[in-house]
Amino acid sequence: MDPGGRPVVSFGEPEGYDGDGRARVLGGRGRGRVAAVAACLVLGLGLVGGAVTGSWLVGDSEAAGSRDDFVAARSLWHSLPVDQLFPPGVKGHGAGPGGADRTWTRIAVAPDSGCADAFDPLLRKALAPVGCQRLLRATYTDATQTYVTTVGLLFTKADATAMASLAERFTEEGLDSRTDLMPRPYGPGFEGDQRASWTVSVLTDAPVVVYSVSGWADGRQVDEPQPAEDAMESGATTAPAQAGLGHEAKGLADRIERALRKHVGPYATEPAS
Repeated sequence: MDPGGRPVVSFGEPEGYDGDGRARVLGGRGRGRVAAVAACLVLGLGLVGGAVTGSWLVGDSEAAGSRDDFVAARSLWHSLPVDQLFPPGVKGHGAGPGGADRTWTRIAVAPDSGCADAFDPLLRKALAPVGCQRLLRATYTDATQTYVTTVGLLFTKADATAMASLAERFTEEGLDSRTDLMPRPYGPGFEGDQRASWTVSVLTDAPVVVYSVSGWADGRQVDEPQPAEDAMESGATTAPAQAGLGHEAKGLADRIERALRKHVGPYATEPAS
């Protein structure tokens, strides 16, 4: 092999046999034919190598684009107006129980802040590995004003590797379904003991954690909150499930996430309906 690690191929002179059965080197047209074959082989290897190199270059370009999109997403908290991050009205086609449509109206927006007092202690500890650059929150009510849902966008300080690691941990350890890791609500009249259903989504293509938590608008306390995924299951009989509060939390969080993705890289044309 040469010093660069590339295999070196050499072609010896092929042998034939004379009339007495003794080995002899082929000459004339045979030698030219071998040279031509060797040239074709080298050319073919060159073309294949060029194709591979080209694919690597394309891959590098795509990877660079993904990195650029990831970095660009980090600044959206201050580069986008609040009405684009948290639209005043959100439509959720098919977001309710049985595929019913939902609409939500924004009723409160928190000032952008840090995370010091925004999460219960255990959730704050679970999110600590990715850091907190900025936290944005808004609270919505449904069309009947029966429910309230707080949705949050935590912009982290983490790179893609750290976000992927946190997402894997949330999935493998079931952190997104533990009642002691529920996000806190925001807004007057929506207190911690009113939390009924919630969802937490750690994105891996942007340094953002999207979460939401829902409850009744009349201020009633909830003894047994239930994660949105469980509350949305067919046959679920808990009070949050029967009221559709899992759909409220999950449906609104998904639409806010889509609105965010509209402004990052390849998601720029994805509808937010």
